[in-house]
Amino acid sequence: MTDLSPSGSSPAEAEAFLAANPDIEAVDIVLHDANGIGRGKIIRRHELMSFYKSGRHLPISILGLDICGEDVHETGLIWDQGDGDLRAWPIPGTLKRLHNTSPPRAEVFMSMYELDGRPMTSDPRHALQRQVDALAAEGLFPAGAFELEFFLLSNDRGPDGKVQPARDVLDGRKSAKTEVYSVDHLHGMLPLFSDIYKGAELAGITAETMISEYAPGQYELTLHYRTDVMQAADDLMRLKRIVRQQARAHGVTACFMAKPNEDYAGSGMHFHVSMLDAKGQNIFIEAEEGKWNPTILHALGGLRATMGESMLVFAPHANSWRRFASQSYAPVSPTWGVNNRSVALRIPAGDIKARRIEHRPAGVDANPYLVAATVLAGIRHGLAHKIDPGPETTGNGYQGGEDAPPMPDDWRSAIRAAEGSAFLRDALGADMHRTFTAIKAAEYARVMRTVSEVDYDLYLHTV
Repeated sequence: MTDLSPSGSSPAEAEAFLAANPDIEAVDIVLHDANGIGRGKIIRRHELMSFYKSGRHLPISILGLDICGEDVHETGLIWDQGDGDLRAWPIPGTLKRLHNTSPPRAEVFMSMYELDGRPMTSDPRHALQRQVDALAAEGLFPAGAFELEFFLLSNDRGPDGKVQPARDVLDGRKSAKTEVYSVDHLHGMLPLFSDIYKGAELAGITAETMISEYAPGQYELTLHYRTDVMQAADDLMRLKRIVRQQARAHGVTACFMAKPNEDYAGSGMHFHVSMLDAKGQNIFIEAEEGKWNPTILHALGGLRATMGESMLVFAPHANSWRRFASQSYAPVSPTWGVNNRSVALRIPAGDIKARRIEHRPAGVDANPYLVAATVLAGIRHGLAHKIDPGPETTGNGYQGGEDAPPMPDDWRSAIRAAEGSAFLRDALGADMHRTFTAIKAAEYARVMRTVSEVDYDLYLHTV
């Protein structure tokens, strides 16, 4: 057992924070599980220093929970190990003040370690760190950013029992129109957006453009590019918490389901990624005008080749698969193209110095640590084997992809593909792979034994 923080955190950070924020009364300590759900505790101000000095004991089972917080015994993290305690340690640089809390609170992310200081390998952060370290050993350093799409919904269901867009927090005005890119429509939510931006500023996150997206009540926030992919994933996790907290404070619900409304497009979590060398140069940049760099082509090839095996990471829930409908801005095959939003792997137009791949399959309900780990592993695979991505898709990507590697058709197929995937086992690490697939299989069984309202609607009086 060690009291020397394996995460690299220092009590000096907590001491300085408390001195600069004398009014803070409590701190949320947050660990993210396989589903990206923040689990942990709220500790009092006087407990913070001991957390930084000695970590915090937490049961190993906290990383083996399903979406409902129930134990999944097949993970091997429950009784197989006696549900013993491990130690969570704070992540350096993540101790931040929370906006609009009463009494004033702060938040810090943590990660799980064995008692001897080794990383607990069913922790999603450690899965991403493995891929970052593997690339660093090859002299490569990924940079990137996520996009955050979400819905703002009324706290009450409509007369039909379905969710409905939130009324404007400014004056209560209601709209059921799509309002895509409408600036005037954004004005009704400005008090909420202002609090989101203030929360992001306190957290050290550069949240940028806000737009009204392609469904009633749907919005998108873009995040500033990071040269540290782990920081990019932290930004996304923290911003989701900020949006949810501030929406609740304004009397509306922030929804991060992939597809809350069957009549409109769902919410994605596009991941923009580029690769830097030891000198900080983007290796995806074309060496010659009008000729693609082989490096970015091989990266695309790796992502295409491994996408089918990886879809459970990008679409982890039953609802995730409702998002994949033709011509709904969600890719349905592993196509690639330039300046084309109908493909899965898009190379955005613009300055070639900022050349990057926009990875579009993941829904906003996915875990960004696991998404980033899987994408980076796919790129590594493509670079190592110099995989040809095939021809660029031009025009309607929903009509292409006949030459593409096989893709799962539904959630169950994705679970089976992931369970048997040597690639995904390497991408996530054997323990995280076992934990994640076991949790998904348990959730599938829960959904399949549930008698839903659609069952009664279709069959109650007809069969």
